[in-house]
Amino acid sequence: MLTAHKLAYLTGEYPAVSHTFILREILALRAQGLDVLTCSVRRTGPEHHRGPDEKEAAASTFYLLSAAKNPLTLLRATLAGLADPARFFRALGLAWSLRAPGLKAAIYQLIYFAEALILARHLTAEGVTHLHNHFAGPSATVSMLTSALTGIPYSFTLHGPADLAEPARWKLGEKIARAHFVACISHYARSQAMLHSDPSHWNRLKIVHCGVTPALYDRDRQTGAGTHLVFVGRLAPVKGLRVLLEAMGALSDPSIRLTIVGDGSERATLEAMAAPLGDRVRFTGYLSQEEVAQILATANAFVLPSFAEGVPVVLMEAMAAGLPVMATRITGVPELVEDGVSGHLVTPGDPTALAQAITALAARPDGGQAMGQAGRAKVRAEFDIAGEAARLAALFRGTGGDGLRPLP
Repeated sequence: MLTAHKLAYLTGEYPAVSHTFILREILALRAQGLDVLTCSVRRTGPEHHRGPDEKEAAASTFYLLSAAKNPLTLLRATLAGLADPARFFRALGLAWSLRAPGLKAAIYQLIYFAEALILARHLTAEGVTHLHNHFAGPSATVSMLTSALTGIPYSFTLHGPADLAEPARWKLGEKIARAHFVACISHYARSQAMLHSDPSHWNRLKIVHCGVTPALYDRDRQTGAGTHLVFVGRLAPVKGLRVLLEAMGALSDPSIRLTIVGDGSERATLEAMAAPLGDRVRFTGYLSQEEVAQILATANAFVLPSFAEGVPVVLMEAMAAGLPVMATRITGVPELVEDGVSGHLVTPGDPTALAQAITALAARPDGGQAMGQAGRAKVRAEFDIAGEAARLAALFRGTGGDGLRPLP
């Protein structure tokens, strides 16, 4: 490797179809010369391992819960922790002090501490010099405790909206205070981190976008007759797909069709809702990154009717493919999509407004090509994973200055 730094990444589950941006970031960091070890609390099932990169990641990742199934592993990790009693009991005290009210919450804190002991022993054995975590919930708690046990500095990426839904429960301010830095994926996320942290720690809040590989989506378009819309994401209530299907039902143009890529808890309900629309709506289930790129090449526009998001990577992918996008005007989305320039932003939860945006786009004689080109230029300039990984690598190496994009 080109650097003496050895970095570990921790997530709650890895690799995951809905978190391909983490895999993409890790591969880009390795291309920057960083040695990156991957760790995860839980294993994911084979449905998440669609491509060769995902299969390799699943085979090479260290899984905490799998390791914990062997009682000797936890015993050895505890004995290793007790080799430095002062750190051990300070970390245990930290875990206990940050518990939420109730017995269940206290038990979970002890579980997080046990996971941290296992991770600490693993990272120490591997010679890791920095620990990075994605999201601010339980796995960030494990990362913070691991840092307290080992002295290895940690950082985390702050997303949204789940990261910001319960900042008091997940002790966001404490995690920021103890982190070497926090990579905020948007100005919106950074502002919320500022709200929930001490001003003396605001200099730790850096803007580092999630990103895509634009070249993956630069391919010949294969659109057919009519207007083909695509949605990619989890089939969960937060994505607003019921609103989208209601909007589809209100359209007077039968040539507008929709492909829904993904899976999740709402699939059966959504398929039942879509049944009256016949073959105008198609469900594909999970697809690999390459398969998603192929679907986008057949589309005229992308639609994301979510109720809550950070800065959606699927919108970046669609824009990199040269598609105009329709999305809801929420949280960090306007930092990516400029209304009327690269797509349409609509009021969340409003099927009429969404149907009007779809109709307006379908009526454009240029098929939204100008919007698509504007979106592609935006992604290439500000959301290319190679550039964002370089910024992140500089922060890990400690050579990135303040790492903060100028505020408007």
